[in-house]
Amino acid sequence: MEYRHQELSHGKWSEFSLAEQMGNIGSEVDRAVKWQDKDREKFQNSFERALELLDLTIQDSRWANRLQEIVRAREVLCDALTDGKEYHSSLKQINKYFFYFALLARIQK
Repeated sequence: MEYRHQELSHGKWSEFSLAEQMGNIGSEVDRAVKWQDKDREKFQNSFERALELLDLTIQDSRWANRLQEIVRAREVLCDALTDGKEYHSSLKQINKYFFYFALLARIQK
C-alpha cells in the first residue's frame, strides 16, 4: 500500500501520543468539512488522508486496549460520508469528536 503520509507510515506516527494522533486525524476531518461543498477533489483527498491516519492509528499496537473505540471512529467517519445512513452521523459531529483530542494534545504539550 502506498501512503500519502510517507514519513508517518515509516514509524514517525508511533512517536505521537493517542491524543496527537487523533488530533491530527481531526485536522484532516476539519479540512474535509471545509471543502465538502466547495471542492470535491480537495474534500476527497482530505477524507482519504483522515482514513489513512486512522488506519495507522489502528495498526499502532500501543492502543490495543482502545482499538474498539478507534475502529468505531473509523466506521462513523465512513458513515458520515454516506450521509449517516447507519449511525446518523455527520462530518461536523465527528469533527467535534476529534477536536477534543487536538485540544488535549495541545494541553499535554
